[in-house]
Amino acid sequence: MNALKIWCLLLLMGMFYKAGAQDTTDLMNLLEKEMTSTKDMTFYTTATFKTTRLVNGHSVENVAKGVLDVKISHRFGNLNEGFYELFGLDKATMRMGFDYGITNSLMIGVGRSTYQKTYDAFFKLKILRQSKGKRKMPITLSYVPTIAYRSLKWEDPTIKNYATSRLSYSHQLIIGRKFSEGTSLQLMPTFIHQNLVTGANDPNDLFAIGIGGRQKITKRISINVEYYYQLEDYKLPGTRNSLSVGFDIETGGHVFQVHFTNSPGMNERTFIADTKGRWDKGDILFGFNISRVFTIRNKH
Repeated sequence: MNALKIWCLLLLMGMFYKAGAQDTTDLMNLLEKEMTSTKDMTFYTTATFKTTRLVNGHSVENVAKGVLDVKISHRFGNLNEGFYELFGLDKATMRMGFDYGITNSLMIGVGRSTYQKTYDAFFKLKILRQSKGKRKMPITLSYVPTIAYRSLKWEDPTIKNYATSRLSYSHQLIIGRKFSEGTSLQLMPTFIHQNLVTGANDPNDLFAIGIGGRQKITKRISINVEYYYQLEDYKLPGTRNSLSVGFDIETGGHVFQVHFTNSPGMNERTFIADTKGRWDKGDILFGFNISRVFTIRNKH
């Protein structure tokens, strides 16, 4: 009887060992299959920047498909205007914009600025997207063409004026890369054409190179810097390069942007080609961007 008990015990142990070995083999096969399937997947980078605007200019980010982004931007007067103007707070220019995602790679936008009473429209097309995995892409590349219409009254209405003289155009490539969870950079080569300029010898065409970056400093706050260098041969007389420094503050799923800049304008022609303020002279404007998003159409 004892021999029978021992034999049954050995049989049960053998069955459990075989089942355990089978489970281990199945687990290893599952892990190997998972690793193989992961190699065949592409992982796209998200949140290179927190909003579609770095400060004044565009970032590589788009609004999502079916989402409307209502953005209000304010620029106050110069800080060096002193206490009488409350350091610029008594003066303000603003832009109200409406951006909409046609697809996740294509967005359109329109806006109106009080500065020079300018209307503008643009689209942003994401051509490449930073990714790793099966498809490796080191950068995100976007193309942004813009048209602007300045509606100020003519200085001399007695002469023949043309509506086309109010128009200006810009073409911009944005080359961005997210280096880590807290660090992102982008380059923005830009071409601007103005149909009408002030002086007979002033250039109608302007070339500029922009550089911008984001560095996260706390869990919810990042510092942004944006600079546009105008090529000297195409620079309009009396203008300066645009420099802006700001902060993105994440609050409950939204991003509130505050910044300091020497540019009162809020479209490409005005803040790149028409900036006259100097940081070293105190021609610095405080401003902010705030936005509210609405889902107009579901993704599916």
